[in-house]
This record gives sequence, C-alpha cells and structure tokens, in this order.
Amino acid sequence: MANTGVLPFVRGVDFTKNDFSDGKFPAALRLMTGVQWLKLDKTNISEIAEEMGKLGKLEHLSMKNNDLEKLFGELTELNSLRSLNLRHNRVKSSGIPTELFQLEELTTLDLSHNKLKEIPDGLEKAKNLLVLNLSHNQIDSIPTALFIHLTDLLFLDLSHNKLETLPPQTRRLANLQTLILSDNPLEVFQLRQLPSLQSLEVLHMRNTQRNLQNFPTSLDTLANLAELDLAQNSLARVPDCLFNLPNLRRLNLSENEITELSASIDCWTKLETLNLSRNQLTALPATLVKLSQLRRLYLNDNQLDFDGIPSGIGKLSCLEVFSASNNLLEMIPEGLCRCGSLKKLNLSSNKLITLPDAIYLCSDLDQLDLRNNPDLIMPPKPMEMQKGAGIEFYNIDFSLQHQLRLAGATVPPAAQTSGAPSKDPIARKLRLRRGARPEVGQADSAKVLKGMKDIADEKNAKNWEEERTESLKPKRWDESLEKPPLDYS
Repeated sequence: MANTGVLPFVRGVDFTKNDFSDGKFPAALRLMTGVQWLKLDKTNISEIAEEMGKLGKLEHLSMKNNDLEKLFGELTELNSLRSLNLRHNRVKSSGIPTELFQLEELTTLDLSHNKLKEIPDGLEKAKNLLVLNLSHNQIDSIPTALFIHLTDLLFLDLSHNKLETLPPQTRRLANLQTLILSDNPLEVFQLRQLPSLQSLEVLHMRNTQRNLQNFPTSLDTLANLAELDLAQNSLARVPDCLFNLPNLRRLNLSENEITELSASIDCWTKLETLNLSRNQLTALPATLVKLSQLRRLYLNDNQLDFDGIPSGIGKLSCLEVFSASNNLLEMIPEGLCRCGSLKKLNLSSNKLITLPDAIYLCSDLDQLDLRNNPDLIMPPKPMEMQKGAGIEFYNIDFSLQHQLRLAGATVPPAAQTSGAPSKDPIARKLRLRRGARPEVGQADSAKVLKGMKDIADEKNAKNWEEERTESLKPKRWDESLEKPPLDYS
C-alpha cells in the first residue's frame, strides 16, 4: 500500500488480542507515520519490532501482557513517547537500555508485574517522570540517587516488593500525591520522611508490619491526606495521630487486632468509607452517628451484637452500604432501616431471629444478604403496604413521641401524655356506637341546629314560590310565534 493511502493519517490503532508471535508483526505499521497511540496488549510479542522505529509521532504505547524480556531495539528512537506501559511481561533490569530513560517527553512509566530485582540503571535520568509504577517485582533496595532527580513525581507505587527501607532522599518528593508501599517488609522502618511529603493525598501501608511501636506518629502532619490504607497490620487500637487528620475520606483498618474504637472518631467529619472488618470489636462508639458524610461502613468478622451498634445510627442519612456479616447480631436497631440512602445491607452469618418491621420502608435497598441465619423469621408485611390497602398506605404517624422513638431517643413523660388522643380502635368503636345518644351539654347545640334548619326551609320555600310565579308570566309576542313547517324533500 502506497504512502498516499489512508495509513499516514491514522492517529491510533488497537491490536489487542491479535497473534503477532513468530514474526507476524504487521508490516503496514511502518506506513502509519502519523499514529499517536498504539495498543499491542496480549499479542504474544517477545521482542520490539523493527517497524516501530518509524513511528516518530507516537506518544502513548501499551504492550501489556506479553512475553517481552528485553526492550532493546527501536523504543529508544521514539522521541515523542510520553507514556509506556509494560506491565505483566518478563522484563529484567538487565534487559532495559539506559537510553530509554533519556527520552525527554517520557512522563509515565509502568514496569509492574515483571522480574525486576533492582532498579534499572539510568532510571534517575528520566527527570520528567510524573508516574512511576514498579510494583509486583522483587526489588529489595532503592538507590540513593533515584529520588534526587525525580522530584516531579506525582504517583509512586513500590508495593509488593522486598523493600525493608526507603532512602532519606524520599523527602525530596515534595510534589508526590500518591505513595503506595503495601506488602513490603518495612518492620524496622520508621518512615521519618513522611512530614516532608506535604502534598500527599493517598498513602497505602497495607501489610507493612505496622504496630503501635513502629507506627509513624508524624502522620498527623499530612494535612491533605484523604485516603489511608493500614489493613493487614498488627494495630491493637487506632493510633492517636489519626484523629488529627480531619480531611480523611477513606480509611481502611481491616485485618488488625483492634478491640475498641475511640469516641474521638467524630473528628472525621469528611469520612466517606470506613473499613473495620476482621478485627475484634464488640461495640461501636455512639459518636459514630456524627460522621454525617459516611457512605460505606464495613464491619464484617467482628464480635458485634445488638447492643454494640448505636441506636441513633439512623442519623447517617448518607449511608449506602452497611456490611456486618459474621458477627453476633440477633437483631439490628430499627434506626438502621431509617437510613434513607441505604442500598446494600449485608447481615449474613449472624444469629438473627427477626428484623424490625421498618425493613419494609427501605425503598432504595438493592441488595439484602441474610444468608446463614437459620433462626431468622421475617416480620409480617404491614397491612398498609399490601395490595388494595388504598389510602391506608399513607397512614403515617407524625406524632412527637413516635418520631422520638424512631430516632432512638428516650420519650419524656410529658411527650407521652400530651398531644393528640391515642388511636385506640376500641375507643373509636365506642364513640361511634354512642354517637346517636344525646349527652349533657348538647341541648344548646341542638337548638342552634334546629334554628338553622328552619331558616334553610323558609329560604327554600321562598325560592320555590319565586320560580312558580316566574313560570306563570305571559309569553312575549315573539315567543308565541310558531315557525311554519318546511318540507325540504
């Protein structure tokens, strides 16, 4: 195909899941001189094709899930390359040319899920990198020079490696917004560089052997921190410094050894997701209901019973997900059914006997998981919600004492005795039965009603007389005329 064809005008090509093994790489690619993005994911390539050297305008290249071991070849000639994704290959550190990191436009590099045992030589020369992913490799150390030059990094993922420490130069990453260190043996590392990372918004330290002794107490200096993952550690309680992070939105403390939750959690006024699953909690503090922005609450695999859940939980108006499987719940507070945004309710593997009648009021509920509760008996469906109930469907009690009970508050004696009369059906029947009997104090009312009736009768008689007189008046001359019969046949 000639250069005058359509190929020079192609801006992007997706070859995903084509088979380019054994030299089957498309020769026509060399004619796509204007291509800017190229996907070669899952194409069984094992080396860099010669045709790629002609793609001088290529900016985004993805070669995920292939059999690449070396990157020598034409990649170093792609001067416009901005992002390079090589995750899920077999690349070793020795198979990466140092010239690759001298591409001035390169800002995103993903080498995760490969076979790197050390940081590739020359990586510190990629001074314009903004995103660097080296996760799921076998890296055991970070060279000192790496973070001296990569000061523009915004995203750094070093998770699932064999790192025991980080170099002191980590504090130079003043622009870093996301740092992922999960699944590294950092037991003796104190993370003293954290206070220098003032732009940090996301920090993951899952499975890093954290406990109360080696936990970084300076964490509360990160004023912009919005997401914190501390799952799979050995924390016996929530570290005090976490209560000084008012901008937290997502907090994962699952799979720790936490036995009690402090009442100070009410400081997390912006918290949207709280994961406390797989701990040893027996109760939640009453201040939980002050987390007005909370949307997702995970409490699976704890030791919570009915008394351990705050009765005022219905105040969490934004709550969409409540998951408390594998606990000791025999009942749930009725207030939980008053969470107007609730969409997913997981109560599986508990000791439930029944549920509140208000469960039928959860109109937005999409998922209700009640598996493995052998003694559970669902409450009867309210009559007003059954088919044919008519106007009774809207029979809602707005009395003060009823609303106080729904909110979990104690009803004062004054509220119990005051207000509208009780809706006792027996009393109502008695009132209807004696409705026709005259009672003391009703004589005057009867006289007034009789007088009004007499006045109405006189008025009706007068109106009838006027109508009768009107009908006896003689007709005018024009009303007496008869129209002649006309035959149009």
